[in-house]
Amino acid sequence: MKTTGYMRKIMSMTLLTAVLMTGCSNGESSNESAPASEQKNGKYNPPITMTIAKQQDENAGKYINGESLNDNVLTRWGEEHLGIKIETTLLGGDASQYNTKLRLALTGSEKLPDVLPVYDTMLINDLIDSGRVKEITDDIAAYMPERLREIYKQYPTTFNPVVRDGKVYGMAIAPNLTEGEIMLIRQDWLDNLNLKAPTTMDELEQVISAFTLKDPDGNGKQDTYGFTFSGKDSYNTGWVSDPVMIFSAFTGKHIPRQWVEENGKLTYGSVADGNKEALAKLQEWYAKGYLNKELATQGAWDALSDFTEGKAGIIVGRPWLYDSVKDVEKNIKGAKISAQPTIRGGHGDKTYQTAQLNDGVFMFNKDFKNMEAFFLYYDKMYDAAFSTGDFKYGYAQGYDYDIVNEEVTFDPKKFNTPLEAIQGVGKMAFTKNTPSVDGPGKSYYDLANGVKADTGVLIQSDSRDQTLKDGYRISYEQREVLLPNAFNGPPTQTMQNVWEQLTTMEQETFTKIIYGNLPVEAYNSFVKQWHEKGGDQITKEVNEWYSKANETDIMERMKLK
Repeated sequence: MKTTGYMRKIMSMTLLTAVLMTGCSNGESSNESAPASEQKNGKYNPPITMTIAKQQDENAGKYINGESLNDNVLTRWGEEHLGIKIETTLLGGDASQYNTKLRLALTGSEKLPDVLPVYDTMLINDLIDSGRVKEITDDIAAYMPERLREIYKQYPTTFNPVVRDGKVYGMAIAPNLTEGEIMLIRQDWLDNLNLKAPTTMDELEQVISAFTLKDPDGNGKQDTYGFTFSGKDSYNTGWVSDPVMIFSAFTGKHIPRQWVEENGKLTYGSVADGNKEALAKLQEWYAKGYLNKELATQGAWDALSDFTEGKAGIIVGRPWLYDSVKDVEKNIKGAKISAQPTIRGGHGDKTYQTAQLNDGVFMFNKDFKNMEAFFLYYDKMYDAAFSTGDFKYGYAQGYDYDIVNEEVTFDPKKFNTPLEAIQGVGKMAFTKNTPSVDGPGKSYYDLANGVKADTGVLIQSDSRDQTLKDGYRISYEQREVLLPNAFNGPPTQTMQNVWEQLTTMEQETFTKIIYGNLPVEAYNSFVKQWHEKGGDQITKEVNEWYSKANETDIMERMKLK
């Protein structure tokens, strides 16, 4: 099941000081006074309780069969089959509320649960500083099951945020290279104008010009345009309504808002050579009406509405974006969407895009005594991804899948007891996202190459719309363009002081150039100011962090080599 992706404002130093002064006695885990329990044949007797924190909006979706957060089909399964009772004791709805609750628990206002999913790099850093979380280097070496070892071996950089002085204080939540972005194009517009899907920058310009000027929908009005994207918060959204391929066509791997490693050093993409040329091209297109006029004020979801409403002809995003825009095919007669690879640069070079390797990390209360039980439970959650064990097809029959007339179905309306929507597994499982080993779409690639749909993952993938399947196949075929951010540590000292000002200056400069309110040469002034106003010092600090993060072979210590 796909995981359905950064830096947030940090709390005050006053709170951090309070954290460091707080005694550990307020954070006792549920295992401190628990009776001894013995694991036999993969089950604990008597059962043990493992408390968890969870980020989940309880108002999103609903439980079925009268179930609840701490009493549902998966919590009961864990207790019955493993002797492990999962109890959520800290719940936050959105990221901000969740982080606030974790910080309150950290200061002693609330009890710190045994297992802590953490999604904010500054909070990870503060948890380590507090002394309230457990070093797990030896636990990983001793207890991590073999199939999980094979996964974590592939993603050594995911440990960077949780390493301090050669010790490991956490581990990535379900590391997996996420699916890449594709272009979704109005195929009927291409057909009406006798055009082919663009593969290069020049071809893209021809297509978006025609989509703007040549009445692709045939209604006799000049009411369409070529390419919709969002530039509200960043010119590298990393998921939907993304313009980053335009920048990468000129900058290669040095894409906006991202750090890239080159010759052992990290550099910041927004000040790299080529951005000026990308901005010049976008300024030209904006002036000609090829782009959405509100791109600087529309968020990612707002920008896609122009595609859904039949105004724009091209949008870029992850393959699942098709599900969010396919209504255009239902609402507009003759409308047809096709999935295409993102374009290449002027010399046929690849264009790169942001990749995500994990969504947060697991950290653990320092008093938690049952790391072996955690790994037992966590490994079982991978059964659905591997199509093994009790979760061969999904997590719970009648909830997220069903078997009807001896055939597996993921359509809730076809269940033996029909549902309006499947039960969201994130509402039942102990993390908001469930593990996947499908990478950027391998199951779809396998299906396209004749592999039989005989596992839960393959059956579910095969049940999707053809355009979505095409998108995931393309994502897998061009997976080499996926580029994780090389800096995944906490904000450096200078970042804490000036990063917000630098990114604001960056965003304003890029937008004003695209809108034509500043000349393209203003980019040179931005780069100069970026370096002078803290960028050089930040680059120095980022590279010091990078060097320190790699000075100890922690993979060897965890027996992950």
